[in-house]
Amino acid sequence: MKYYFLIMGCLCLLYYLVLVLYSRRLRSTFAAFWLISGGVHLLFGCAPFPVCVYTILGWFCLMGWIMFLFAEFRIIRSMSAECDESVDWLIVLGAQVRGTYITNSLKRRLDRALVYSEQFPGVKVIVSGGQGPGEDISEADAMAEYLMQHGISEERVFREDQSTSTRENLRFSRKYADAERDRVGIVTNDFHMYRSSVIARQEGYQNLYFLPADSNPVFQINYLVREFFGVIHVWISGKNFQKFS
Repeated sequence: MKYYFLIMGCLCLLYYLVLVLYSRRLRSTFAAFWLISGGVHLLFGCAPFPVCVYTILGWFCLMGWIMFLFAEFRIIRSMSAECDESVDWLIVLGAQVRGTYITNSLKRRLDRALVYSEQFPGVKVIVSGGQGPGEDISEADAMAEYLMQHGISEERVFREDQSTSTRENLRFSRKYADAERDRVGIVTNDFHMYRSSVIARQEGYQNLYFLPADSNPVFQINYLVREFFGVIHVWISGKNFQKFS
């Protein structure tokens, strides 16, 4: 187990350096996880624990890996979902805007929505996202402006600018879309599709279709690991949501 912790620690720190060098930011999305995880693994690898402690740690690691792989199987399986028929509404889920600048992940979602909207000119598009820290305008306003600059007419774009989470994205978008009757397509990055689909069903959407956008390949491992924690939270909170709804 000592070698396991040492190797994992080195790999985590190496990936952290890759993210820092690529993004030129010390604190890019979720990157601190790799720094902290690498440090903890190296600490365990260098600590003079007795064999029995390493045995216990080994069982904890095994259980953690089983849970991780189970969740990742669900996430990765949903990444290949595709919609090749017309829907009534597209909901483009928001992502971070820096000032008024659309980040890479959000641009990929919008470009995916543009391709689909050009293929099916009758679809209406809900851009969903409020204004958070470091954002000069709401995500919905930034998204709407991008779509209109790229040829989507203003009357096809509907803004939901109050949400601060994926659940609120979908809940507040029901202001426009009839969740029980309308055919609704969800546009988000591929790694985020499974969690979004689970939340959408919890929020009452009956006729769902999925349009995953691709993701930055350098950050893909980072996104998939972060999404694991998001999925676990949705699984746990979803039970409570269904119990009290």
